[in-house]
This record gives sequence, structure tokens and C-alpha cells, in this order.
Amino acid sequence: MTAGSIEVPTALRGHDLAIVDVEGNGHNPPEIIEIAVLAVSESTANVDDLRSWLIRPQQPITAIVTRKVHHITNNDVADCPSWPDIACQVDAALAGRVLVAHNARVEQRVLAAHLPYWQPPLVLDTLRLAKTVWPDLPGYGLDKLIAHARIGTEAVAGNGYHRAGYDAWAAFELLCVLIDDADLDWEHLLAAAALPEFLSASEPEGGLW
Repeated sequence: MTAGSIEVPTALRGHDLAIVDVEGNGHNPPEIIEIAVLAVSESTANVDDLRSWLIRPQQPITAIVTRKVHHITNNDVADCPSWPDIACQVDAALAGRVLVAHNARVEQRVLAAHLPYWQPPLVLDTLRLAKTVWPDLPGYGLDKLIAHARIGTEAVAGNGYHRAGYDAWAAFELLCVLIDDADLDWEHLLAAAALPEFLSASEPEGGLW
């Protein structure tokens, strides 16, 4: 495999995934100013399949998130489309796909606020998975896990450090490493990585049928 492609683990094949990262404007609740979606359906994922959008928010980007997080400035988004202009494109990129993200609860919550009619069939969290596969690490931020796993991010270096495309691609690379490292099949992956509300409740024993 080249730096721009990833072999998809057997456990993921047959499942349509959307690996997502969003960057916000620093307000509460946040407005999305950048989103990246990597659609994965085949046996190989390619960096060319990564789509990203820069978005002009209603409220300006705060200086602290520009400086400390994503380095996106108000000038960078001044001539970009607003969220209503691209919402249908993002919705189509996500439709029917399993949402995958690092600390996925955040992405799910922000996306749900921006796309009220969107409902993912399942949400997988690489943060939850990493804590199961690699317990007792000193930290579980995406940067620390990339370093721990010695994941190369050369394929998305041009996207900018900690930008949405960079983080989405890195999260998928991390997912693949974790699955291979723990030799997980789909069911064990769900048990370790799915947000609890997406798992079917266990059937009670001794019930009437």
C-alpha cells in the first residue's frame, strides 16, 4: 500500500463507513467551520476519497481556537459557503453510513445539531476502542495515539496539522491499527467501540417467547 491508501481490515468489509472530523468556531454551541468525510466501502480506502468543506460561520472564529487548535482564521472562511449552502452535500456523504470518529460523541452531537434529520445507523469511537485495546497509556488524544502506533500521516500533510482532513484520515488509520492489533472481528469491534445506545440490549434470560 502507498501512503495514500489503506487496506481495510476484514472486520470492516461489507460495512459502509463515514470517518468524520469537524472543527468549530469556538462558541458554545459551536458552529462547524470545517468538516471532512472519508467514505469507506471497499477493500481499500484512498486519500482521494476524502472530502472536506470550509464553512463561513455566523459568529466569528474565536482567537483561542485559531491559535491553539486548528489555525483556521476568519479570513480563511470569509469567502466560503455558509452551512445551509453545503448541508445537503454533507448529508448525502453521511447518509446510511456508520459514523466513525475520535471521541465520536462530540462529532455526533455537533452534526445532529447541524443536520436535525440525520440519524446514523451506528457510531464507532476510536477513543473508546483505544482505551480497550491499549489500556494504561498516559494519554488518549489523537496525537498521542498516532505517536504510540507510529502512524504515518504523510498522505494528508498538505491538509494542515489538526485540520479536519488530517484528523479524519488519521482516525481511520488508527481504527485499522487497533483492529489488527487486537485481531477483532465485527462483533468484538462493536462491543469495544460502539456508543452504548447503538448496541442492542441483551435479551433477558428465562423470558417468555
